[in-house]
Amino acid sequence: MNKLHDLSTELNTLAIFRNVLKDEVIQSFQELATSTYSLDSKDLVLHVYGDFVSKLFNSTSSFSHYITELIMSDENFYIIGKGAGKVFDHVIESSLKNELNVLTRLASLTPEDAKSIINYKGFLPVWTNEPVDLTSLYMERISKLPTNGYGIYAKYYAFVLSSDGVVPITHPDPQRLSDLPGYERERSLIIQNTLSLIEGTGASNALLYGDAGTGKSSTVKAILNEYKDKGLRLIEIKKDQLIHLPNLLETLSINPLKFILFIDDLSFSGNDDSFAALKAVLEGSIASRSKNVAIYATSNRKHLIKENMSERNGDDLHLNDTIQETLSLSARFGLTVTFQAPDKDNYLDIVKHLAKEYNLALCEKDLCIKAEAFAIRNGGRSPRTAKHFVQIQAVMQLEGEESNDGEN
Repeated sequence: MNKLHDLSTELNTLAIFRNVLKDEVIQSFQELATSTYSLDSKDLVLHVYGDFVSKLFNSTSSFSHYITELIMSDENFYIIGKGAGKVFDHVIESSLKNELNVLTRLASLTPEDAKSIINYKGFLPVWTNEPVDLTSLYMERISKLPTNGYGIYAKYYAFVLSSDGVVPITHPDPQRLSDLPGYERERSLIIQNTLSLIEGTGASNALLYGDAGTGKSSTVKAILNEYKDKGLRLIEIKKDQLIHLPNLLETLSINPLKFILFIDDLSFSGNDDSFAALKAVLEGSIASRSKNVAIYATSNRKHLIKENMSERNGDDLHLNDTIQETLSLSARFGLTVTFQAPDKDNYLDIVKHLAKEYNLALCEKDLCIKAEAFAIRNGGRSPRTAKHFVQIQAVMQLEGEESNDGEN
């Protein structure tokens, strides 16, 4: 009996998890199984054995852990269909259970199973195993699709759209709502809209408009971090990628997760292709926006359009219609939230809040005087200015403490 060869033969019958046969560790295992069955020379068998273990070690020393991760991350027709609410017949359900049983037996394969066939007395590198029930784990994964998702959306929660498609951000901004002082009313509107998206009760596309440095982008990132465990994901899109919106929306419409399509610092110089693409999505094209997707855009311009006087006095026969067309884009967002530059009291409240977080030793009077002076020198009051001021003061305080320690 050759356990390796029997398992390899069963792997070739996989239909639902067919993708795993393309994995390099699985391919190396099948090569090892073939070499032990076809009576190849012991040197060749040992070479293939070492290659298999080496490829496994590149990820983990646990074969059962490797197989589990491979199966749980596999993006196949079954899990995509389940995510879209599809019901499969008993033939496919029966095939699923059989394949998971085969893969569970593969995950339980031990080095001793291979050594007993190779019959080599010298040292051989070994891997580890832990008991695993892939059927139970996979059924649990299916039940949690609305919050955990599948594929790359199960492993990551922040993404960018690139020429290669949707690409994960491995180290997203860790900004939290608790780190953002002020603007509670403005943020509450965005939070409530996001909760409507998560709950599937109908969220609006949102425009966060206002002065630079007021925390518009930080608000969106913090909301993502707050609700990512409830099935929220974010895909950042550049302005020149807006023409790809219809295809992206079509792809996301069958996904069980909820998505924010984030367009940061949005503005247009005219009625270009990007303008038309966004306008079509916002006002409703033939392919309507799915309830699991909302567009969040930030802008320093209320109407999103860069205008000049020559455009206002151009030779268009219906100039007013043209102007209204370009200025009406912002009105197509169902929710517009304005982030205005803070007045003196609000600015200083933000400074005081941040000063406590950074443990600044300045008395309140000196803190306020220095913060105001810093704002005057650096373009005016804003949460960003307040944070820069406090961070600089924290560095100066730390350097002073280190200097005193050195003198002592």
